Amino acid sequence: MKLAFIVDPLESLQPKKDSSIEMMRAAERRGHTLHAIEPGGLQLVQGQVLARTIPLALTGSDSPWYSAADPQLLPLTHFDAVLMRKDPPVDSEYLYATHLLELAERVGARVFNRPRALRDFNEKLAAARFPDLCPPLLVSCREETLREFVRIQGDVILKPLDSMGGNEIFRVSQQDPNFGVILETMTRRGQRTIMAQRYLPAIVEGDKRILVVDGEVVPYCLARIPATGETRGNLAAGGTGRAQPLSPRDRFIAETVAPTLKEAGLLLVGLDVIGDCLTEINVTSPTCMREIRDQTGLDSGQAVIEALERIVR
Repeated sequence: MKLAFIVDPLESLQPKKDSSIEMMRAAERRGHTLHAIEPGGLQLVQGQVLARTIPLALTGSDSPWYSAADPQLLPLTHFDAVLMRKDPPVDSEYLYATHLLELAERVGARVFNRPRALRDFNEKLAAARFPDLCPPLLVSCREETLREFVRIQGDVILKPLDSMGGNEIFRVSQQDPNFGVILETMTRRGQRTIMAQRYLPAIVEGDKRILVVDGEVVPYCLARIPATGETRGNLAAGGTGRAQPLSPRDRFIAETVAPTLKEAGLLLVGLDVIGDCLTEINVTSPTCMREIRDQTGLDSGQAVIEALERIVR
């Protein structure tokens, strides 16, 4: 297969942790050819979606991890599959890219995850499709509404709806002397909608990342353990990753959600589970593959490529 990966600038990818590189390596081992499309690489010309693509060869090392040939301008239909792996924020440029990708789909391009699903499944809001699996939560931009939720729940996590990696996440209570300014800052004085979720003490045992590939649940997750004195388990925020088998509850949550994800055209999804609760459904650039492989030998990057091979056939 000819595969194109839409990613952040290649020099910003970290081979010791980046799941896009894990998938590229699995694809190359199976004889597929690789191209990268960096931000700004898509364009629409007289009804045809073209991409500035960079042919890649992998080195088998972490430094450097690739060599690149001269860029080419190719239609997305040239590829057997296009993998949208650009990290958040899901800003206007990200959304414009999904619209271009959807236009390419209409003339035969295969895009994963599907562009419409990337728009429909906001990574924070999508979990609310499954209220029985979620902790108590509120989505609002109104300070008085958020204050009342915090009063009732007592201990609350506030998070923006368009970010990743633990950015701008706060744990608050009514007694926090900075509570008011945190609300003002996060909502931009009532101009930005945010999510409030009841704090889950089980975070000390890890924010579990569970991968779902083409509707099938990967049997190991990565529990991201917060650093001492830290609320967030995100690896980008200093958390430590511990691979572990899924618990019965983990598997129940993932298998409950998986059919909806597959039906929507979401090939690869990362579910976030704290304790017994689903907290996020990550669809833009789910990660943790490298850490799981290093600790268990399970190659979920290869599982993604095998799924693509079945779909393309």
